[in-house]
Amino acid sequence: AGNALAQQDAIYSQYMFNTLAFNPAYAGSGDVFTAMALGRNQWVGFDGAPTTQTLSLNSPLPGGKLAMGGNLIHDVAGPATQNSAFLDIAYRIRTGKDTRLSFGLSGGINFFQADLASLRTVETDPGNTNIKGKVLPNFGFGLFWHSPRYYLGISAPKLLENTIGTDGLVVTNQEFRHYYLMGGYVIDIDRDLKFKPSFMLRAVDGAPLSLDLNASFLLHDRIWLGVMYRVGNAFGVFAQYQVNEQLRIGYAFDMTTTKIGAYSAGTHEIMVSYDFRF
Repeated sequence: AGNALAQQDAIYSQYMFNTLAFNPAYAGSGDVFTAMALGRNQWVGFDGAPTTQTLSLNSPLPGGKLAMGGNLIHDVAGPATQNSAFLDIAYRIRTGKDTRLSFGLSGGINFFQADLASLRTVETDPGNTNIKGKVLPNFGFGLFWHSPRYYLGISAPKLLENTIGTDGLVVTNQEFRHYYLMGGYVIDIDRDLKFKPSFMLRAVDGAPLSLDLNASFLLHDRIWLGVMYRVGNAFGVFAQYQVNEQLRIGYAFDMTTTKIGAYSAGTHEIMVSYDFRF
């Protein structure tokens, strides 16, 4: 019999605006209390395709050196459902006139369940027993170095490789440790136009490296327009609008270049963020 390896943790096309979902050191980097909600429908029209909803909050604490954040993530892929709640704390130090280095830690739980008995099989499979309410505690770390002009981050949001399912003494399903490396730089083209290239590299045991390359333009400090390419997997576009100093809305669309593309209408992602400037 053959085996298949597939996506486990959620991915995001607008990762540069949803960094707290995978790097706890990002907390407080905007120096304002921020709330962000994101909804992602991957491979629309494909039966059992992944859907993800994320809610994140983060804010610096009095004194400026500490910051806190939190994430709630609801992720569904086929028969598997994951509900995660994580709390983040970051310690920030100045490394120059305009640069800061943040050390982040996160801790929380992931509730995993899978309705495996609902899967259709050619013959009766005794392994198709449901996984109900599996509680998976975990913790992670991250580093985030940034200035008003550039940023660089590295993280592993889930360090523990929890066992989800077993068949006797053999582990049949488990969480795998993911590593993330990201960076970006803003270049002034003229007074009202800025160019921002960025990248995201994901690594996990048992799967090829995943690399996102993005190129975006900021018009009048209000409108983001960009394109993205996930090497060997997908390409797409995204746009964001800064409604006012506090409210930002964004949309991304990408299309997979794999065979799944023939059966889906692409991936759609909507984001709303709000800065509470008291």
